[in-house]
Amino acid sequence: MNNIAVLCGGFSGEDVISMQSAQTIIDHINGSKYRVFKVILSVNGWSVEDLKGASWKINKQDFTCYNDSETVAFDGVLNIIHGTPGEDGKIQGYFDLLGIKYNGCEVLISALTFNKGFCNQYLRQNGISVAESVLISREQDCNEEEIIGKLGLPCFVKPNDGGSSIGVTKVKSSDELAPAIKLAFGVSDRILIESFVEGTEITCGVIRIGGEVRSLAVTEIVFENDFFDFEAKYDSPGTQEITPARISEIEYNKTMELSKRIYKLLDCRGFFRADFILCKGELYLIEVNTVPGMSQKSLMPQQLEYANVSLEEVLEYQIEQMLKS
Repeated sequence: MNNIAVLCGGFSGEDVISMQSAQTIIDHINGSKYRVFKVILSVNGWSVEDLKGASWKINKQDFTCYNDSETVAFDGVLNIIHGTPGEDGKIQGYFDLLGIKYNGCEVLISALTFNKGFCNQYLRQNGISVAESVLISREQDCNEEEIIGKLGLPCFVKPNDGGSSIGVTKVKSSDELAPAIKLAFGVSDRILIESFVEGTEITCGVIRIGGEVRSLAVTEIVFENDFFDFEAKYDSPGTQEITPARISEIEYNKTMELSKRIYKLLDCRGFFRADFILCKGELYLIEVNTVPGMSQKSLMPQQLEYANVSLEEVLEYQIEQMLKS
């Protein structure tokens, strides 16, 4: 029986969602075939639990866990950390150094996709439409007048690396720009300021199964807040996630095909989700997610269900492919 670590937590504000996602994953792994451990990373340290709730210690030198009677070496890792260090390539580099197999994207792709500005520039060069933007590092001078002149109002200010809309502000007036920049710099050393594209927000999940890259479904996001922020994603009763999206058949199929194309362009593995704004028939990419949420409130499980794809089947395929790699 193979020992599988489900890695969750992390060092960002998405740690709570990661823990919920991990539980969904654990609930759908074939426990008769794999011995599963939950490995939790936090700023306070690393911990391990088995499925009976017993605590184990972890040796970070070789990523084994142990108790008084046994030491366990992991055959593979299912990475469910949203944000750093699970989505930005850091934990992937750690496992590469140790020679431990893991699901999902490798170091380079994880680092690229987590850097919104660089990723969007790369995809723009490959014909993907993205909003006009300005990428600013903490050391750069920030000319607010020039930014507004280039991007207009409203615009979005967001951390360049991060998720769940943490630190994101929709700026409607010039006096709101400086506080929004300060908020975003509180999350990241680089920030991305994007022009506002008005339209319908949609998202599409993609998986690889049976050797085939497959788009699952397109979901339409309807929300009462100014934008799809953390509250709208996880706490607002006014948010609706409608699958299939209420768009034309041509637009729906275009979204399915473009999401699959982006997955392949980025050479992704594992779960993936692409978020778009549909504006007058044109798809503008917002961002990609290489460790998308898998909690009960997350979009990917809803899309799997709509596509009549078993999460158990997907996980078994991913684990077996990981172990063979």
